[in-house]
Amino acid sequence: MPHVIVEYSANLAGAVEIRALLQALHEAAIKTGVFPAGGVRTRAERREEYIIADGRPEAAFVHVMLRIGAGRDAPTKKRAADSVFAVLCDQLKAVQEKRPLAISLEVQELDPVLNLKKNNLHAYLAADKSKATA
Repeated sequence: MPHVIVEYSANLAGAVEIRALLQALHEAAIKTGVFPAGGVRTRAERREEYIIADGRPEAAFVHVMLRIGAGRDAPTKKRAADSVFAVLCDQLKAVQEKRPLAISLEVQELDPVLNLKKNNLHAYLAADKSKATA
């Protein structure tokens, strides 16, 4: 974990390079040192239907959900959230200077009993790393 889920208003098409934003957030999550690379999954969901503030058509939003596994203390979660949020804001700074834009991030801690997963990515990355050093 985490799953980095970016929701954004469709009116940002052309104003935000979503792939670059995803790459920056993905790297930021890994750089926190809180989340292993094999656990990070980053994706975007474009929202076609939305109303923002007073309904102005130029108003836009980007919301990031960090869905993380349970067990980390509050200061660790806050540090990770702050780090990713700083990158998010930096990536969107130029857009926010030109138009109304709401930027937000929330951390959702998943229930350890109800969060089921099966993944071989950690082993795959470890094997790949050992090949590179051989």
